Amino acid sequence: MLLDHPFPPDTRVENEMKSLTAAGNEVHIACFQKKAEPLLEKTSYGIIHRKPVSSFVFKSSVGVLKFPFYFNYWRKYVDELFAQIHFDAIHIHDLPLAKVGYEAKRKYGVKFVLDLHENWPVLLQLSTHTNTFLGKLLSSNKQWIRYEKEMSSSADRVIVVVDEAKTRISSLGVKPENIEVVSNTLNIEQFDPIERKEFKTDLFRMLYVGGINYHRGIQTVIQAIALLKDKGIEVHFDLVGDGSYLKDIKGLIDELHVQDNVTVHGFKHYTEICDLYESANVALIPHIKSGHTDNTIPHKIFQYMYAGIPMVVSNCDPLVRIMKETESGVSYRYDHPEELADIIAEFYAHPEHLNDYIRKGRQAVIDKYNWKIDGAKLVNLYKQFLA
Repeated sequence: MLLDHPFPPDTRVENEMKSLTAAGNEVHIACFQKKAEPLLEKTSYGIIHRKPVSSFVFKSSVGVLKFPFYFNYWRKYVDELFAQIHFDAIHIHDLPLAKVGYEAKRKYGVKFVLDLHENWPVLLQLSTHTNTFLGKLLSSNKQWIRYEKEMSSSADRVIVVVDEAKTRISSLGVKPENIEVVSNTLNIEQFDPIERKEFKTDLFRMLYVGGINYHRGIQTVIQAIALLKDKGIEVHFDLVGDGSYLKDIKGLIDELHVQDNVTVHGFKHYTEICDLYESANVALIPHIKSGHTDNTIPHKIFQYMYAGIPMVVSNCDPLVRIMKETESGVSYRYDHPEELADIIAEFYAHPEHLNDYIRKGRQAVIDKYNWKIDGAKLVNLYKQFLA
């Protein structure tokens, strides 16, 4: 496996390694070294190879399709590993390093699996760093679209995280039978659920945990809270996370005078926020609808569902599909804070209506949306390859 950031942590990658190792495979992962981490680390679920990366090479990744520095770093890295170890397959996490995987397939005769966590061309189009003057010079969206089509067609198998992404990749000319959906589901064997039987009614609490960037849509939540306050409805929003848009969110909180209604916790590990999971009336996934968010799914949604927290989500295609199927929450149009405010106002007035969502969300994870099922799909993919 190739991963172009330090590891751990990465929940999806770790789950994949554990499943493949438990099935009898020997799994290695190549990644960046962070600070004083060991260059070679043997774990119960695989072997981690780390290599230092210079600031120049790391920053050059944004222009990887125009300048070879980043590819050259990884080509050398891969050659060093193949000189030491016989591999049967190379598994690339996300689109940027796909070319390195394809070249290894051609050079060493191994299977090439492309694991697309995101709709990378659209993600880059939305990212702050690619919308600067220099970013636009270095990163061409048309070039990334062509690259995705070429690499997806060159891979022996493409892995995606939702059905919507499978439809999108197949539209690029990839055979549907060569695309496997392995979702970002929860490993319930490693997640302690919070037993929730009924809601507290003294204060209505909303929870968001995750990155804080513009496309996460936190601004819509803050606007909805202000609308509720104007109607005399006081709710509390626990905002957990960090990101490039946090300063703007804090400015909006001040501008709309909802400081008493929002607690900005910063980044916290799950073990530090169990009390917030327990006290939340609803959990929010307010992502802005785009070609990116319509083709991926956050791991957090399955944590919320398994913890028994009803969901309020924006109308990104996978989120709406899962809410309708599981009846574990409701959705609103991502750019309509008044719709979100109306939903919260209804739940505020009738918190008993949320109790059904607790049971249905948790049961959906137990029955379908869990890593035991998705891990088995990944293992079966490699069984077919390596038999």
